[in-house]
Amino acid sequence: MERIARLRHHMRAHGIDALLCLKPQNTFYLTGFNPVLYSHPVVAVLTMTDDPVLLVYALRDDHARLSGVKNVRLFGSWSTKTTMGADWLRALQTILEELTLAGGTLGIEGDFLPVNTAQEFQRRFPRARFEDASAMIMDTRMTKDDEEIALIRSAAEISDVGMDVALAAAAERRSEREISIRAMAAMNQVWLERFPDREVADFGSLEGGIHNGLWCYCLVGDRVALNCDNPTLRRPTDGELAMIVIWTVCNGLHAENERTVAVGRLDDQRRRAFEAILQIREAAQRTIRPGVTCSALYGTAKRLYEQLGYGDYVPGRIGHGMGLGGHELPSIQASDQTELRPGMILTFEPNLRIPEFGGLQHADTLLVTETGFEFLTSTRRDFLRV
Repeated sequence: MERIARLRHHMRAHGIDALLCLKPQNTFYLTGFNPVLYSHPVVAVLTMTDDPVLLVYALRDDHARLSGVKNVRLFGSWSTKTTMGADWLRALQTILEELTLAGGTLGIEGDFLPVNTAQEFQRRFPRARFEDASAMIMDTRMTKDDEEIALIRSAAEISDVGMDVALAAAAERRSEREISIRAMAAMNQVWLERFPDREVADFGSLEGGIHNGLWCYCLVGDRVALNCDNPTLRRPTDGELAMIVIWTVCNGLHAENERTVAVGRLDDQRRRAFEAILQIREAAQRTIRPGVTCSALYGTAKRLYEQLGYGDYVPGRIGHGMGLGGHELPSIQASDQTELRPGMILTFEPNLRIPEFGGLQHADTLLVTETGFEFLTSTRRDFLRV
């Protein structure tokens, strides 16, 4: 209800009579329903006064009602389910006519809707006025409530266990794939034993579902420069850097924990780069507090890159928002003037990518508080060597 109240405040300010949401993260935000597999549209309708309406394919009926949404409507055909017909757009049209809003101002997700769906909206609702509500919804999502923060804490705790196991596997010179598999197995065991009331499903698509969002991948040496790739049988050797990336999710809310580890003794070039990134992190994180803009935080780090001799390697950003999306706004980069505010969840990840040997970064999930910030991931953040 707190999230809906915040959204309605923004709707009122923008003159929006109803929100039409199809983006999985947004429909979940409004209803708490994640079908895991989005093989048919899931539509959430929010007005200024009525309970949210959840429109789903008939096959999803029983699952959708577990969300607690009172007004679940069905389209399509499945078994003995009573539906509004085969056409979900016609069903949505009927819902808006019942709410007497078919000619109102409708907020849509301009950053998500396919062109053909947006055009069909125009055709089906010729009397309506459409407003792109994407930025408004994301601005609302950027500040987390207590329940969301608690879920991200759980996700961060799971990630810490996975990272401990991954670091131990790297110390044994296991392959990228072995490191990744061991970490994911450990995280799933923690989910089983410590978090029986949490789901770890992520948001799927028309093409497939994501039942388990407890991910780990490891890249070694020059492969770090790939940034994201499927782990191979490549083993780390002395003198290389290995990057371990862990992403976790609890009830739709994400955490991120990433570490670079020195394998054996590094040469001077790699050691100096590692120490520089730790120095940049330490200086930049001291400025994280409410009221500071993402641009200013980025600028603090950029000056340190230049002072330490890494001006040619300044990254495009040094962090981003997290929540229902693993990568969401704000973005800690030069052009983002968003002010940090209490309740924001960020990934803080100053990094270096140097073609000669790959790159490095430590990435933590943190919470912006009233006076500063709190790290939610707790893995060591110093010079890591195995």
